[in-house]
Amino acid sequence: MQNAEIKRAIKHLSKHDNTLSTIIKNNGIINLTPHKKYFNALLDAIIGQQLSTYAADKIASRFMNLFNNNPMPEQILDAEETSLRAVGLSNAKVKYVKDLAKKILSRDINLKGLSKKSDEEIILELTKVKGIGVWTSHMFLIFTLGRLNVLPYSDLGIRKAVMLNYRLKKLPDEMKIRSIAKKYNWNPYCSVVSRYLWKSLDSNIIQRD
Repeated sequence: MQNAEIKRAIKHLSKHDNTLSTIIKNNGIINLTPHKKYFNALLDAIIGQQLSTYAADKIASRFMNLFNNNPMPEQILDAEETSLRAVGLSNAKVKYVKDLAKKILSRDINLKGLSKKSDEEIILELTKVKGIGVWTSHMFLIFTLGRLNVLPYSDLGIRKAVMLNYRLKKLPDEMKIRSIAKKYNWNPYCSVVSRYLWKSLDSNIIQRD
């Protein structure tokens, strides 16, 4: 995301939400930089499910090395399951990465056309793949496509950050998070809000699909 957009978002959020204003002041300007390595991003998201950042990075590194840092759908589909498990993938994640590769090759999903679709259309497209749910789709929209207004309400880190920063007695559900977003005028910058809420936490473990 371009710096001018971030500054507009910060100005808007700081005006309407004193809690976020404080978080922003404590953390400075963040960035959301889109990139076009869609396949790799989805592989990383699958590999990282239910893992700490450290463990996910280690396994992802070994996985990428297995394919000389340039995995192709054909290679993953042809790879022996034992080889994929050897780098740290669970049996379920082996099935997930192979299903992703299969659906790309069969054109059940088309990664090249994703950037032209709406957020809702992208979620419908990506969740055709086994192991990719709403959480992974939200992360893809924020960190890969750099979409401005994504609210990852199912993310444990977001739920925890909302609970702590807005002094709730328990973890909020989707309805509660949306009501807070509406109250403090987070739209159309929910992705920026999410980045700052994550930064307000010390934990490096967040929910995965």
